[in-house]
Amino acid sequence: MDFEQARFNMVEQQIRTWDVLDQEVLDLLFEVRREDFVPLAFRSLAFADLEIPIGDGERMWTPKMEARVLQELDLKANEAVLEIGTGSAYLTALLAHCSAEVTSVDIHERFVLEARTKLTRAGIGNVKMKVGDGARGWGSEQYEAIVLTGSTPVLAEAWLKQLKPGGRIFAVVGDAPAMSARMVRWEAPRAMVTEDLFETVIAPLQNAAQPQRFVF
Repeated sequence: MDFEQARFNMVEQQIRTWDVLDQEVLDLLFEVRREDFVPLAFRSLAFADLEIPIGDGERMWTPKMEARVLQELDLKANEAVLEIGTGSAYLTALLAHCSAEVTSVDIHERFVLEARTKLTRAGIGNVKMKVGDGARGWGSEQYEAIVLTGSTPVLAEAWLKQLKPGGRIFAVVGDAPAMSARMVRWEAPRAMVTEDLFETVIAPLQNAAQPQRFVF
């Protein structure tokens, strides 16, 4: 298989047509080898517009989703990122190239162990890997950017408290079949600006926050 031609086709036919035009993001898609992060059995599908299965009922985002989120986050080289849901670690690798440090958390220990190996092989050393349930917040540190790679019916208040001034959160919020890819930005103390970017449906985080139910 001609991986370079497939990568070029992915960028031109999937990524650009989804309004991802940031040249730094596009260049990064050529630099970080997506085929090295997908399961071996699906390597030939690494550049397809598919959610590739990675085991334990989880799937990778599509390439256009990864690229679009990276563009929307607009990360800076001095920023810290929290990623909830390491998965294949491909998005982790992209985030690491754009920021000072990534803390990536996954409830599946296998994903974390495999991610460490993949990131080391890719020469990426600015990622702290953690095993745990981060569906409703993680630790007490604050970050410039937070990314939830699984959906959540509601965005837990804990996430807002973990944003530094000027920070932003990307999350897919809602229940199937109506979910919104949402960016929440810290604009001022106690002032968050929410923007719904597009509609999509992805699998939920395990133990994601649920809306409060009225009891009569």
